Amino acid sequence: MHRKKFSTMRSLRVIDKCKGTQVYALNNTGGGGEDAGEKLFHQLQDHLRVNTVRPKSINNGQPSNVNLGFVNETLLPYGLPVSDLLEPPIEPCLKFVDFIGTLADVYRRIERCPQFEKSGMYLEQCAIFKGLSDPKLLRRTLRAARQHGVDVHSKIVLAAWLRYERREDELVGTNSMNCCGRNIECPKATLIAGYNPEFIYDPCNCSKTPRSKIEDDFSIEDGECSTSDDYGDMSFFIGDDEIRCIRSNIASLSIPFRTLLYGGFRESKREEINFTHNNISVECMKAAELYSRTKRLDSFDPRIVLELLSFSNRFCCDNLKSACDSYLASLVNDMEDALSLIDYGLEEKAHLLVAACLQVFLRELPNSMHSPNVMKYFCGPDAKERLALVGHASFLLYFFLSQIAMEEDMKANTTVMLLERLAECATESWQKQLAYHQLGVVMFERKEYKDAKNWFETACESGHIYSKVGVARAKFKRGHRYSAYKIINSLFSEYKPVGWMHLERSLYCDGKEKMLDLEMSTELDPTLSFPYKYRAVSLLENNKIGAAISEISKIISFKVSPDCLELRAWISISMEDYERAFRDVRALLTLEPNYMVFYGKMHGDHMVELLRPYVQQWSQADCWMQLYDRWSSVDDLGSLAVVHHMLANDPGKSLLWFRQSLLLLRLNCQKAAMRSLRLARNHSTSEHERLVYEGWILYDTGHCEEALAKAEESISIQRSFEAFFLKAYALADTNLDQESSAYVIQLLLDALRCPSDGLRKGQALNNLGSVYVDCEKLDLAADCYMNALNIKHTRAHQGLARVFHLKNQRKAAYDEMTKLIEKARNNASAYEKRSEYSDRDMAKSDLAMATQLDPLRTYPYRYRAAVLMDDHKENEAIVELTKPLAFKPDLQLLHLRAAFHDSMGDYMSAVRDCEAALCLDPNHADTLDLYNKVCEHVKEKK
Repeated sequence: MHRKKFSTMRSLRVIDKCKGTQVYALNNTGGGGEDAGEKLFHQLQDHLRVNTVRPKSINNGQPSNVNLGFVNETLLPYGLPVSDLLEPPIEPCLKFVDFIGTLADVYRRIERCPQFEKSGMYLEQCAIFKGLSDPKLLRRTLRAARQHGVDVHSKIVLAAWLRYERREDELVGTNSMNCCGRNIECPKATLIAGYNPEFIYDPCNCSKTPRSKIEDDFSIEDGECSTSDDYGDMSFFIGDDEIRCIRSNIASLSIPFRTLLYGGFRESKREEINFTHNNISVECMKAAELYSRTKRLDSFDPRIVLELLSFSNRFCCDNLKSACDSYLASLVNDMEDALSLIDYGLEEKAHLLVAACLQVFLRELPNSMHSPNVMKYFCGPDAKERLALVGHASFLLYFFLSQIAMEEDMKANTTVMLLERLAECATESWQKQLAYHQLGVVMFERKEYKDAKNWFETACESGHIYSKVGVARAKFKRGHRYSAYKIINSLFSEYKPVGWMHLERSLYCDGKEKMLDLEMSTELDPTLSFPYKYRAVSLLENNKIGAAISEISKIISFKVSPDCLELRAWISISMEDYERAFRDVRALLTLEPNYMVFYGKMHGDHMVELLRPYVQQWSQADCWMQLYDRWSSVDDLGSLAVVHHMLANDPGKSLLWFRQSLLLLRLNCQKAAMRSLRLARNHSTSEHERLVYEGWILYDTGHCEEALAKAEESISIQRSFEAFFLKAYALADTNLDQESSAYVIQLLLDALRCPSDGLRKGQALNNLGSVYVDCEKLDLAADCYMNALNIKHTRAHQGLARVFHLKNQRKAAYDEMTKLIEKARNNASAYEKRSEYSDRDMAKSDLAMATQLDPLRTYPYRYRAAVLMDDHKENEAIVELTKPLAFKPDLQLLHLRAAFHDSMGDYMSAVRDCEAALCLDPNHADTLDLYNKVCEHVKEKK
C-alpha cells in the first residue's frame, strides 16, 4: 500500500454550509499553500473542540437555550456536550444486511465441507461472531477451529488465541507456557502434526515425567566414535582430526551422501575423505557420525544440534533435519529461548523450531505486542516472506495479531502493518472483506481519509456492503456531504433497510429528516447507542435536561456502555446532580478503568477526584450499608458504583473484586466481569480462596469439569461458603436427576453453614429454593425464599411467586411479582415474569412494558407471536419474531420462527432458520429434530 503523510480535515458542522469549492479553496494554491491552508483549517477545528466551554450550535454559531449560569466550569472544563460533535464509530467487523441468512449459509457450508477444511470454516464463523457481544460464542467457535486443526501452525495460533481470550497473562504467578491440562491448549500438544478431533479434549501429557528425568542407558561417551582401525571402514578428515565412520551409515543420511560414497565419484573408492574446506566443525561431524548409528540427539549440546541443523540442510539429510528441528523446538520454553533460536529456525527453514518460537510470542500477547524485538518477526520489511518460507505466514496468524493490535492501539503503525500483512494473506472473499474494511477503519481513525476511502471501496468491491458506510464517511470528512448522502441513500433501494442504514443516513441530514432517520434506526435496532446520545444532547441544548437524562437512561437500562454513562454523568453535572454523576463515572470506570472523558481529554479517575468535594463522603461501613440498600432495590449500577468506591479505599480486598464481577455479569458485561474475577484471584490471601476464583474463571469460560476440580481442591483445604457455592452452581448447570439434585441441595446447605455476608447467603437461599421447586418440595422452597427476603434478597419474590403459582395460588403469585416491580430499580424481568400470572390482556400490557424497558428480552416477542399464531395471524406472528432477530440473533426466536414456517408449509424458510439457530448452537436437540423433519419435507417437495 502506498502510504502518504498528509493533513486531513475533520468534520465539524462549521463547514456544513460550505460547499466543496469553498473548502478546497484553501487547497488550490498548490505546493506549500495546500499545507498551510489545511493546517489553518485543522487549527480552527481544534480550537473549536478544545474551547467549547459553552454549548453552541456549530451550524449557526448561536448559543443553545441551556442556562450556563449554573454550569460548574471546574467540573465541565470542556463545556457541555455538543450534538454536532457526536459521531458513531465505524464498526471494525463484518456486518451484514441479512445476518440470519449469513448464519444459515456458514452453518450449511461447515456441515458440507471436507473434514480437513473445517478449521478454516470455523475461522470464518469466528469473524462473523466477532460482531456480536457474546464472548462465549466466539470461544466455542475458536475451540471448534482448534479441534479441527490439521497443521502445527494453525494449532499454535488457535491455542494461543484461546488462552488470550481468558487473558491468563493477567493472572499473577502464571507462566505463558503453563498448560490448562487439556490437549486443546497444551503448548506441547500443539507441536504435534496431524488431524485428531477427539484428541484435543483428552488430558495432556504435561504432568508426566519430564524428558530429563527419564533413565537412559545411552550417553555420548558410550557411543563416542572411535578412531581405531578396528572401527568403521572409512574416515573423514577435518584438518588433522580424523572421524572414523561406517560408510553405509553415513550414506543412509541422504541421497547426496549415498551418491558421494557409493556413486561414480572417486570418493566412493577412497577410505579417507578430506572435509576440511566444507566449514564443518569436528564436533559437528562427530555428532553426525554418532547420529548415523544411534538416531539420537538428546545427548548433544544445543549448539551442536544447531550446527547439525545447518549440516542437514547443506547435505539434504531430511531425517536428521527433522530430528534437529523437533529437538530444538522442545528446548523453547520462554521468551529468551524464542528470541535466541528463531533466527536459526528462519535461516535453516526449520518449521517446528519456528513454530515453537512463534508459540511463545503468541502466548505472551498482548505484552509481546509492545516488544520491537518480537514484532519485527511479524511486520518487518521482509517478515511475512521469511515466515512464508517456513510455512508460518497465514491469514489466521495475522487475523489474531491484528485483532489484538486494534484493541491495544487502533492508530499505531504496528496495527497498520499487521493489517497490511493480513490483506496480503487474504485469499477468500470474506477474508478480503474483513482485511480491507479493517484497514479502512484504522486509516479513518488516523484521519488519513483518502487512504481510508480507497480501502473501504476495495472492501465493497469484495462484497462487504457495510463498507459503503466508510466510503461515505471518508467522503464527508473531505467535504463531499451530498456524495456521502447519495451513497447511503442508494442502499435503501438495493436492500431491505436495517437500523445502521438509517443511522448513517441521519449523519448527512438536518432537522426533521435527521430525527426521523434516528427514530427509525432505534425502531429497527434499539441497541444502537448513537440515536439515544444524539437525542439526549439535542434535548440538553434545548434546555430540556430532565428529558435528556430520561433519553440516555433508556439504553443504559438494558445495554450498559462507558460512553452512555459518561454522557449521563455529563448531563447530570449540568443539572447539579453530582451524586448521580459520581455514581455513573465510578460505574463506567468499572467497565473500562482507563476511560478518558470529555472527548478523550481527561482520565476518568481525575473526574472522580473533581466530583469528590461535591458529594457525601462515606466510610467503609457506610458503603456496606449503601451496598445492601442498592442490592435489595436491584440497582446493579448503583451497587457497582458503591463497590468501586469501596475498592478505592481497600484495593486489596479480593471479596470486593469478586462482588464486582457478579454485578458485571448481571449487567451482561462479560469482559469486564472476567477482568474483575482475575483481580479477585490475584488479591487472594489464601490458597483455598484463590482456587475458588480460578474455578469461577474456568466455569465462566466453559470449563465446567476443571471448575469442579478447583472447588473440590479448595474444600479439601478449607470448607468455605464460596467453594461449596461454586461446586453447587456448576453441578446445577447440568440436567439434574433426583440423586444429583439431592447432592446440590446438600452442597448449598453446607455453604449456608459457613460464614458469609447476607448478600451471598441471600443468593444461596434463592438457588436452594429453585432446586427445591424442581424437586417439587414447595414448602421447603417457600421457606428458603422467605428467609432470603428477610435478608433483603429482593429477587426472591420471583421464586416465591413461582411456588404460589405451582400451588394454584395465582393471585398471590401476581402480588409477589408486583412487590418486585415496586422494589426493583431494574424491573423489566419482573414485568415479564408477572405476565405469566396475569390474564391475557394484562399479560400483553406487562410484556409491552418489559419490551419497552429491555428490548433484548426475547420472551415477550415469543409470547406475542404464539398468541398471534393461535389467532391464525401467521404473517403477523412471523413479523413479531423477525423484529428482534434484526438486532439479536437468538436461538429460541429462530427455533420458534422455524416451527411457524414449518406449520405454514414454508419449508425453505424453516430450513434457513434452523440452520441459523444451529450455527449458534449446533447441539440444540429440538432444533436438530425440526431441521431433519423440514429437510425431509424439502426432499419430498423436490
